[in-house]
Amino acid sequence: MTGCEFQFAGERSRFSRPADQRAYGLHLRISAQRTAILLLPIALAACAGSDDARSITYTDDRGVANQPYPGNQRAEVLALMKTYLNNPAGVRDAAMAEPVQRTVGGRLRYVGCLRFTPRESDGSYREARERAVVYVDGRLDRVLENASEPCAGAVYAPFPELGRLAR
Repeated sequence: MTGCEFQFAGERSRFSRPADQRAYGLHLRISAQRTAILLLPIALAACAGSDDARSITYTDDRGVANQPYPGNQRAEVLALMKTYLNNPAGVRDAAMAEPVQRTVGGRLRYVGCLRFTPRESDGSYREARERAVVYVDGRLDRVLENASEPCAGAVYAPFPELGRLAR
């Protein structure tokens, strides 16, 4: 008996030349690749449609429970602003509002408001900026640059520590 014998789906094939064997192997590889390509979208759709499909969050809450009050907000804001500002030295008219609970992105969060006039790179000062500082689980989470809605009606108090920052 010369060549190789294969049995596939109940049939018996006989390849007498190595070229026939390579062609059969190539055919199997292409068939396996096509099957994988066809099954991949189905597998991904099954993952996306599972019961666990929800937004990614670092906390387990659904945004309706009361959040803990951020107890160390002044120190956290100072640390953030030191890296947030291009030139943290020379900030003028710094004021901060105590955090209050607001709905941000459909979730109940503590939001503190910050108003300040930073020194520009050319040494000049332009208009004051207002930022909303969002807290999750009592810790600073992010800064919202568009603070008009979350900071509406905020009562500001002087925040002189921000004006004393250095590089």
